[in-house]
Amino acid sequence: MAYFRNSAVNLLNLHYGVHAIALSGGGAFYAAYLLKAGVAAPGVLAAFALILGGRFVIRPIVIPIAIRWGMRPLVIAGTVLSAMQYLLLPAVDGIGVTLLALCLLSALGDTVYWSSYHAYFAALGDHADRGQQIGAREAIAALVGIASPLATGWALVTFGARIAFGAAALMLLIAALPLFWTPNVAVTRRVPGAFKAAIPGVLLFIADGWIATGFYFVWQIALFLSLGKNFLAYGGALAVAALVGAIGGLLLGRHIDAGHGRRAAWLAVGGMAGLIALRAVAVDNAALAVIANALGSLAVCLYIPTLMTALYNQAKRAPCILRFHVAAEGGWDLGGASGSLIAALLIGLGAPLASGILLSLLGTVGAFFLLRRYYGTQAAAALPAPGLAAHSELQAEAVRD
Repeated sequence: MAYFRNSAVNLLNLHYGVHAIALSGGGAFYAAYLLKAGVAAPGVLAAFALILGGRFVIRPIVIPIAIRWGMRPLVIAGTVLSAMQYLLLPAVDGIGVTLLALCLLSALGDTVYWSSYHAYFAALGDHADRGQQIGAREAIAALVGIASPLATGWALVTFGARIAFGAAALMLLIAALPLFWTPNVAVTRRVPGAFKAAIPGVLLFIADGWIATGFYFVWQIALFLSLGKNFLAYGGALAVAALVGAIGGLLLGRHIDAGHGRRAAWLAVGGMAGLIALRAVAVDNAALAVIANALGSLAVCLYIPTLMTALYNQAKRAPCILRFHVAAEGGWDLGGASGSLIAALLIGLGAPLASGILLSLLGTVGAFFLLRRYYGTQAAAALPAPGLAAHSELQAEAVRD
């Protein structure tokens, strides 16, 4: 498997695998715990919107810090900052100052981490093997996600929130360790046209943020409520989904790299739309909710490599990888925040949770047309322009240095 020969990507995927233990454990229980802590569903969605809005405001600080220190220190700092939110989460008791502080801390950690991580992965990865490298990453995340939610649910019931979420914080600190053996990537101080080049990524991530609103945020609330607010049952449902995702994790990446991206867009986005509809129907039906959750994991295995292959390759061809991802992540914040606010408003006015889930269908329409356009263009021009190729070589030299 040629795509495993990139040692930097292997280390970065190792980091992501350990990071995924925290995400599939503590992170997956974020909404569930807030519900248990007395925050109603509209309040949970409003909190997510606040986090995303905070990320959008904070995000410009990433660029000057990266210019000074490079990308790798940012990814490390973001990982550590992300751990801090799990130490504060157990202190939340309804809507109040602690929840506000949690939202601000989460916004800071997520902003520093995700902008720099995606840019870093794009810089270190290989264009020809991009889909497979992402598929391997997602398969690793799915594998660790089998045990992690079970362990977190058990820890919440047996030891309480401080121990359960403290373990998630510890995993994030451990996840930072492999990054000390990866190369740094420098960021140029001035890059004309960098943000204009990021517009395709911004549009793609606005659509993806809308998809996340119903498919992830509202669904986590609906699944937890459908399972009677039982942490162990919720963790079991997540573990089943992770097992399904692990089986399908490496299937589509090779398909994309072989030049079948347009077909992958049909499969991935079409599958995502179908699962959104199924999840809307599954609300309040425990058995169907577990099935819809498991099938959703398989849909993600199709969707994420298709989405992120397009995004990472666009970023690597852009004048500045980091600025591209800062702008694109800002688009994700806008899509997710606006979608979450609308869902919170609908549910607060008495609409069923299914209405918030179905909002994601609007995002699938946008994602489908954008991905079809990208892969259609890629098929027409398989190789980058000479100037872009030279730029990629310069970036590769920066990575090696």
